[in-house]
Amino acid sequence: MKKLTKAEEEIMQMFWAHGPALVSELIDSMADPKPPHSSISSIARILERKGFLRHIAYGKTYQYIPVFEKEEYSKMTVKEVIKNYFEGSPQSLVSFLVKKENVDIDELRQLLNNLENDLVS
Repeated sequence: MKKLTKAEEEIMQMFWAHGPALVSELIDSMADPKPPHSSISSIARILERKGFLRHIAYGKTYQYIPVFEKEEYSKMTVKEVIKNYFEGSPQSLVSFLVKKENVDIDELRQLLNNLENDLVS
């Protein structure tokens, strides 16, 4: 799976939230000032080339559909962060987050309980 630029990731987030959509539908859901249709359309075509979207053609109009779920991209991204910044150690990542985000002991206990429950299920 290829990495996304910030702009590509923002548009992909919209497709994950919206589901299958025309470029014009995405633009309609954006705050003002709205970007040009050609800009969003170009990004959608790039996302398709990178394998993140596929399309269904309705004449000259394309409905873009996410190829995989957001969770798959999140998993890949977290693995890359662990590899590149924490020497491949998930424990180092968790330790870093606990220290930098000032997670208290009760939150950690709750997190551990949730993880244990998820592993048992």
